[in-house]
Order: sequence, then structure tokens, then C-alpha cells
Amino acid sequence: MNKETTIAIPADPNDPEDRDVSVADLERAHMGRRFRVLRYRLSLSQQEFAAAYGIPVANLRQYEMARHMPPPAVRAYLKVIEAEPEMVRRVMAG
Repeated sequence: MNKETTIAIPADPNDPEDRDVSVADLERAHMGRRFRVLRYRLSLSQQEFAAAYGIPVANLRQYEMARHMPPPAVRAYLKVIEAEPEMVRRVMAG
């Protein structure tokens, strides 16, 4: 299965501006939401989150807008931050 071409949500034929949504689009959107929810939970702006956790702010913006899927290492790092945000912040600051 090609996630970029497999349609998860077909476009509404009655809406000329609608478009098909691929499986990959949904995965990128879900990942972007995870970053945003975590930032909001930690009460951090994109710039503050990027600085605290060593993720370039431009990359963070791309992830949150669902333009790019983070590489596997960043997805794993996100899990660590979600589980232990203060510990990771201390390690990154040290």
C-alpha cells in the first residue's frame, strides 16, 4: 500500500475546493496534533518548545502544519518528551 496515493477520505464531489485526503496526510496531521497538544500542555510557544528540546523551529512548524512527517528518531524523541518533559528539559539544558 502506498500511503501517499491511498485515499483515506475522498473529496466531496459537491465541493469544488475539496480534495482527497491520503493515509499519509492523516498520519502527518495526527503527528502535528501530537506536537501542538504537547506544546499547549507545557504552555510553550513554538520558539520556546524548539529551544527547550533542540528541535529547529522551522521543522516544528512543518510538523505542526502537517507538511512533513518527522523522521523516526524525532517521532521516538517526541514519545520521550511526552512521557518525561521536565527530565528531557533538564538534560537538554545541562
